[in-house]
Amino acid sequence: MSEAPDDQIARLRLIRSENIGPITYFQLLARFGSATAALEAIPDLAARGGGRAPRLASRSTVEREIEQVARIGARYLFLGRGLYPPLLAEIETAPPALIVKGHPSLLDRPSAAMVGARNASAAACRFARSLAQALGEAGIVIVSGLARGIDSAVHDGALETGTIAVVAGGVDIFYPPENEPRQRAIAERGLVVSEQPPGVEPRSRHFPSRNRIIAGLAHGTVVVEAAPRSGSLITARCAAECGREVMAVPGSPLDPRAQGCNQLIREGATLVQSADDVLEAIAPSRIRPFRQPERDYGKPEVVVEADDDARETVTRMLNGTPVPVDELIRQSNLPPAVVQTVLLELELAGRLERHAGGKVSLM
Repeated sequence: MSEAPDDQIARLRLIRSENIGPITYFQLLARFGSATAALEAIPDLAARGGGRAPRLASRSTVEREIEQVARIGARYLFLGRGLYPPLLAEIETAPPALIVKGHPSLLDRPSAAMVGARNASAAACRFARSLAQALGEAGIVIVSGLARGIDSAVHDGALETGTIAVVAGGVDIFYPPENEPRQRAIAERGLVVSEQPPGVEPRSRHFPSRNRIIAGLAHGTVVVEAAPRSGSLITARCAAECGREVMAVPGSPLDPRAQGCNQLIREGATLVQSADDVLEAIAPSRIRPFRQPERDYGKPEVVVEADDDARETVTRMLNGTPVPVDELIRQSNLPPAVVQTVLLELELAGRLERHAGGKVSLM
């Protein structure tokens, strides 16, 4: 292995450590100026939050991961640096690091996400495949999740023109197993993306995280077929929260697999019947330009510490029901920086859970 920069190793150690999600990661970097300084400060912060220090990833563990990424022909993309996709960088929960295998240049092209039911109808799969092919021929890269059903159909339709598969496990793990040939083909001619280290088998908690990456990589998301409680609607919600276009293909009211799409249309999603509808929705004249936010943490920010009274005030306001952070700031009458410090301490102590939409709750 060529020697990895110490800063890269420290960042990966921070990313792979317990109780540290994307928001906490960036707060720590902003607070301390470097991943190395953040790692040293974590035990004290966790103690202030009333819990034990989280398990920190060791240098040797991260070095083995770096070796494995190189061995399988993949590479890292760190947020704020190099080829990291600017659309994804704009979302609040952008992954601090991605592992990609294939052609990262696809990340620079206009893109649309297409998702749908795993147990999709034959007609929906055929429509999804032809729609993806038509969009690809118009210069649009298709992003999807490499699941059964609609996802597989859209990857097939866009393989010749450009497709990105976001997987829930490591980029070297084939899931579902029957998609191994499809995933290998995408790695050779498109791009496979994951935020998980190599060798990680997908778990149920990984799929909602994967869905926010799918939505974040695209100018808009098209849902082809989806039941009311499907993961595809999670992707659509993520797209809406990111300020991206949400589109849906209508279906028969008699088919439960169409109920989610029909509901999206009722709620204001763009109705899609052809590639022209998608192209119109994500046309350059209708979408604002995206640019990668600058995240330079070379100098620590001015830190406002929290005292015991502030910790007690914020903690007392929390329970198992998710509440917006803005509401905690409003009701506590504390400076936002103090509230954020208390939440950071609680999360590092393993006592706080973050939810979509800027909400938090006690574990």
